Amino acid sequence: MSPRPPRPLRAVVADDERLMREQLRHRLLEVCPGLEIVAEARNGREAVDLTREHAPDVVFLDIRMPGLTGIEAAREIAQLPTYAEAGDAHADWPGCEIVFVTAHDQYAIDAFEQGAVDYLLKPAERERLARTVDRVRERIHQRRAASESSRGQASAADPADPDPSGTDGEGNPDASTSSPPLAIHTPALQGLLQRLAGELRLPTRPRLRWIQATAGNGLQLIPVEDVLFFMADEKYTRVRTATQETLIRKPIKELVEELDSEVFWQIHRSTVVNLRAIAKVIRDGDGRPRIRLRDCSEVLEVSRNYSGLFRGM
Repeated sequence: MSPRPPRPLRAVVADDERLMREQLRHRLLEVCPGLEIVAEARNGREAVDLTREHAPDVVFLDIRMPGLTGIEAAREIAQLPTYAEAGDAHADWPGCEIVFVTAHDQYAIDAFEQGAVDYLLKPAERERLARTVDRVRERIHQRRAASESSRGQASAADPADPDPSGTDGEGNPDASTSSPPLAIHTPALQGLLQRLAGELRLPTRPRLRWIQATAGNGLQLIPVEDVLFFMADEKYTRVRTATQETLIRKPIKELVEELDSEVFWQIHRSTVVNLRAIAKVIRDGDGRPRIRLRDCSEVLEVSRNYSGLFRGM
């Protein structure tokens, strides 16, 4: 009997930002055309539920999501029963791989590197993503091969075997018939996830919440989440909301360091945009991306250095 053709890689993508999900989806399909993205989750709880429903090969988890963080979601996903554990001897889902997606959480990156956990920095670059997908594919292949081997040995076992329990006769698991454990199920990785979950609850560096702008002889406070974009204008920086525009003296470079990098992206040496304000990414005649905003007619230019952020979109 000829071997079964390999099943396409199946993935779940989880991020609370729609634009980030779209970008990762496009990048994944670029580096892995045969990939099937079976579901997209907007938070950690959805990620767990969709993993349970679709049984993917790999889940890409944003670290910081509402409800459950990516780390907390991974801990719950690691406890989901595989089909074999649920009693279906013919199923072929031996669990899934986890890839964490993060934006400049250096402590998390250090921990991932020490624990040999796959992670991606936002925005995911094609070369790094391709390497990650290759590693994931290899580990999945190894688990599937071990699962097939285990089933073959089980079906060929002597029915008269006095100890068909899958042990070595002394109650210990028989290593020759057991599948390799899912990486995320190992004690070392579970310990790493527990530590990371605790660290994510710690206070982080405070992000800029208000913009102080001069209004006549007084001071006006503008909530950062209301800002559509910041744009350098000679000695000042333009601050544009849906209802007004004002000028501040804080330079773009300082703003980038103080803003939440998962919400505000620098798209030009002189421009930072609120991702939640983006209505559409369009392209001009030369293929360069331009950004249309909600509640604003101004179209923002994306410089060549930052155009990779929107490649595939």
